[in-house]
Amino acid sequence: MKIALLGYGKMGKMIESIALDRNHEIVLKIDESNIHELTVENLQKADVAIEFSTPATVLANIQICIDAQVPLVVGTTGWYGQLQQVKDACLAANSTVMYGSNFSVGVNIFFQISKIAAKMMNNFSDQYDVGMEEIHHIHKLDSPSGTAITIAEDILEEFKTKKEWVDVNASENNVTQHRPEHLIIESYREGEVPGTHAVIYDSDVDRIELKHVAHGRQGFALGAVLAGEWLQGKKGFYSVKEMYNFNV
Repeated sequence: MKIALLGYGKMGKMIESIALDRNHEIVLKIDESNIHELTVENLQKADVAIEFSTPATVLANIQICIDAQVPLVVGTTGWYGQLQQVKDACLAANSTVMYGSNFSVGVNIFFQISKIAAKMMNNFSDQYDVGMEEIHHIHKLDSPSGTAITIAEDILEEFKTKKEWVDVNASENNVTQHRPEHLIIESYREGEVPGTHAVIYDSDVDRIELKHVAHGRQGFALGAVLAGEWLQGKKGFYSVKEMYNFNV
């Protein structure tokens, strides 16, 4: 498989290493220093593009891949307010896009476990309150993380006393007024932490915690390469959850 990397920072370099280990070839690497090389002609040398750039550049990157008819894996978050417009553009062009807040195998298993737990705990919402914590490195631009938002939205679908999530940037000691129907996400930015997410059910008698701790970026990078492999021969607009169809 020939891969174009749109974004060649730490994640891009990790994806390159894993892709090469899996006998793939990198045919294009784009960062801010050579953005002029991001053309339809150059993209069409690839079987798939993998995008880990910034919220400021992601929409333009998605559009040029749609125009080039090159299947695209989008790991950048912070653009989901335009999700429907991107989906419409992808389908209208009969192109191929997969998006996801996290492509890691372990995180997608955690998504499923958390959703099942929320459905179970909904039967005891008079006894348990639910909240979330997430910790990432100090360089992360968005808060809460896209992964945390995915977990929160899954909980909101199942735990009926919660109506919306609210972010509290705990690293800055922000004080946010919140109501019982709010699902609180406490976001911390510390050192070089690759990513920790916890869901906490607390009652007067006990506390239940579900936690995923990433040891590095390898899981995210491997998942992105797996997504590129999965997209081969497909057309359409996909969520990463459609690749990880656990049927439980």
